[in-house]
Amino acid sequence: MDADRTRTAITQVAGARATVRVEGARVGVVLDGTGMDAAARDALEAEVRAAAAGAELRLVWTAERVARRLVAVASGKGGVGKSTLAANLAIALHRRGARVGLVDADIYGPSQPRLMGAEGTRPTAHDKRLDPVPTRWGVPLLSIGQLVEPGKALAWRGPMTAGALSQLVDADWGATETLVVDLPPGTGDVQLTMVQKHKPAGAVIVSTPQDLALIDATRAVDLFRAAGVPIIGLVENMAGYACPHCGQLSDPFGQGGAEAAAARLGIPFIGRVPLTIAIRTASDAGDPPAAGDDTVFAPIAAKVADWLAAH
Repeated sequence: MDADRTRTAITQVAGARATVRVEGARVGVVLDGTGMDAAARDALEAEVRAAAAGAELRLVWTAERVARRLVAVASGKGGVGKSTLAANLAIALHRRGARVGLVDADIYGPSQPRLMGAEGTRPTAHDKRLDPVPTRWGVPLLSIGQLVEPGKALAWRGPMTAGALSQLVDADWGATETLVVDLPPGTGDVQLTMVQKHKPAGAVIVSTPQDLALIDATRAVDLFRAAGVPIIGLVENMAGYACPHCGQLSDPFGQGGAEAAAARLGIPFIGRVPLTIAIRTASDAGDPPAAGDDTVFAPIAAKVADWLAAH
């Protein structure tokens, strides 16, 4: 075996990721897998093994831990559009150049596979860690909805839901730097596991303008504050409705309640999402509005990105 030729062949396929040591017929290769997903690592390893054909190869992977931050998207109650906001926030952040993944932690009511147009996809596992599923929007996804039969009820107690959350968050996210986590509504086991074990960098709270939703949103704010998780801001969803026939504006859920609540609670108000048939139909079709000609979610994502950059 020609040691120089083998070293050169490996370096040509692996570049600076490879540290090569040749001793007689034995070749030791250390590959730096920082920022690579499982598929990329498998492909590079196959190329290195081919380049070292005929040698007794010992190959080891190493990687620096990617500094990854979590953004929790939460609400005090269900039905306020939290999941829609989470999906579109992730896509809008990606379109700004961020390396973003999406975790559907709504264990009992996972909806991200539908919202992200990823129904029917299932994650694989590598070294006992889940591999997130790519989506056509450039945002990898993991959801409990990809691991159970569609429509099947999950009658899980607290420890099981906490374990499921950890599997999703601790998956092989590769070069992803920011995880948008769609939390279930309320202030239960999943939220407590999130703040205790996977402490988010910050939380985005979603509410409609109506008083009942704002009461519950205040409880969500209190949970994160008590856990030392900063509040990035409050988003008012279903804020106003324009009749598609006459254009008349109305406010079926009230007006300005979330902005007033944010001022009262001393947290930023970061945007409104209108109640429109276009957002509803696009979401049901797995075609998130933030992936198109978006003027609603992009400004919210810009404020979240600015907050992350400042913290």
